[in-house]
Amino acid sequence: MLEVIQREFVYLWYYFSVQFEQIFKFWILGMLIGSAVSVFLKDRIHNIFRSLGDKKLGILGIPIASALGIASPLCMYGTIPIAASFSKSGMKDDWLAAFMMSSVLLNPQLILYSMALGTTALVVRITSCFFCGIAAGLLVRFRYRNKSFFQFDGFDEPQNRDTHPNIILRYLKNLWRNVRATGLYFLFGILLSALFQRYVPTEVTTTLFGGNEAWGVLMAATIGVPLYACGGGTIPLLQQWLWDGMSLGSAVAFMITGPATKITNLGALKIVLGIKRFVLYIAFVMLFSLAAGLLVNLVA
Repeated sequence: MLEVIQREFVYLWYYFSVQFEQIFKFWILGMLIGSAVSVFLKDRIHNIFRSLGDKKLGILGIPIASALGIASPLCMYGTIPIAASFSKSGMKDDWLAAFMMSSVLLNPQLILYSMALGTTALVVRITSCFFCGIAAGLLVRFRYRNKSFFQFDGFDEPQNRDTHPNIILRYLKNLWRNVRATGLYFLFGILLSALFQRYVPTEVTTTLFGGNEAWGVLMAATIGVPLYACGGGTIPLLQQWLWDGMSLGSAVAFMITGPATKITNLGALKIVLGIKRFVLYIAFVMLFSLAAGLLVNLVA
């Protein structure tokens, strides 16, 4: 019995170490550049978006807002207060919807993590998140033209924690916060990947997320809801699934529903949306992820 346990441990350690070596550099790169964006570019990105409120861009402001949402390094709990401050300054709800939707799905740090999935998957992820933000903005623009969509009462602009007078220490403090926030999820993701490699046959992944493409996309969109905990933590798992036969469309569906329905994000969104618009948000995310996944599989 002891020999069996030792042998299984050796196998798992092998899979874990191989996966770690392949993906660790992308995690480190994400940490380094993500913290740089947060410390040195965050205010500039948000000020660019704030300045758009004085321009009569109309519907053209929606794709710009979606792009700036992706560029913003904030998580949902940081995005909502800053969006509340944008709203108080007169920013339109459709622009805010585009900014918040794409910001929930992607940020500079997660873009760098996603490089581990390959160039094609990276481009598809960025593109799908960008268009998801646009679709959210358009939905709010035409469905809530004369009505308020968000309820930002009680939200104040978040306090900036990157204020140390020494620029190097300011950066290092932000970097350390990033490491603490994502490190355990990153290691747990690699462990899950090792367990899948050892104990889940490749055929199972192909059956669930490959083969029957429509079924695979639906399964990936559904499983993304309970399984997603941290963007960096899911990258090793996605990488393994793609190697085992997961279709790219299924991966896209998972990468949309996962962050969009992350439990901490949902709690914050329910506050600013109210129950009816919150249900609309969930339905939108699921339908868009399915459509995006099927379209990617069709094109690919």
